[in-house]
Amino acid sequence: MLRLNPSEITHQKLHQYMLGSIAPRPIALVSTIDEEGNPNLSPFSFFNAFGVNPTTIIFSPSRRGRDNTVKNTYENVKAVPEAVISMVTYEMVQQVSLASTEYPKGVNEFNKAGLSMMQSELVRPFRVAESPVQYECKVRQVIETSDNPGSANLVICEVLLLHIDEKILDDNGQIDPDKIRLVGRMGRNFYTRAFGDALFEVQKPLERLGIGVDQLPEFIRLSKVLTGNDLGILGNVENLPADEEIKEFCSTPDIQQIIQNTGDDTEKLHRFAQILIGQGRALDALKLLVFHKSAQGRSQSGI
Repeated sequence: MLRLNPSEITHQKLHQYMLGSIAPRPIALVSTIDEEGNPNLSPFSFFNAFGVNPTTIIFSPSRRGRDNTVKNTYENVKAVPEAVISMVTYEMVQQVSLASTEYPKGVNEFNKAGLSMMQSELVRPFRVAESPVQYECKVRQVIETSDNPGSANLVICEVLLLHIDEKILDDNGQIDPDKIRLVGRMGRNFYTRAFGDALFEVQKPLERLGIGVDQLPEFIRLSKVLTGNDLGILGNVENLPADEEIKEFCSTPDIQQIIQNTGDDTEKLHRFAQILIGQGRALDALKLLVFHKSAQGRSQSGI
């Protein structure tokens, strides 16, 4: 593997490695105002949510690497400790990119990007009307990690009011990823869609205690076909199948046909088990794998 010491490579190169590997990142479109009331709008992908009590969001208008200057957003939140964070959708991503242009202080990026200013209720900075989710925030603290080029300035915000467009909610009142159509920031000029075919589900091991990959039989753990993701799914089952369950499942005509067609071809059998895993049938996959291994053992012993 490539081995890099951050102190031994340029800041620009390190920055690109970080942006390319710590991704995708959500994008905060941050609205602020200066002491004279001039609006400012700028996107930041060094951004995330960190708690709900108090509701905490942090973004970082880092110092510029090329000349060690600070951004207008940073100066504004120091002078007027308020911000509105609007979420970025696919339909507005090109305008958001345009808002990142380093216009001179006092230039209104809302106008430059063609985005609409909407009056906030509890803070002075404006909301972005085109965004389906907007957070009105007060700035609780700004942490300057150093005064070096490229260093982070952590703007710690507390959410005072949240606005959500009802059109992005599903029938249960939750945000539907295919309706909000968020985008994420990658490295270089790349973005990613966070909806449609890009989505997949991973069952969280919160409501059950999975056996763990270490408890799977060795012939499964060392499979040449099953991937780490496959093993992770198998390790999330609560118990290995009992002998009676295995016999019942593997005695069905369809499974019997598969076993006969597979014969001693272990890799072929493991590929079919992989299909079962992909269908959400992890326990059935385990039954098939254990049965096939047992049948092989009986065959080799002449039983």
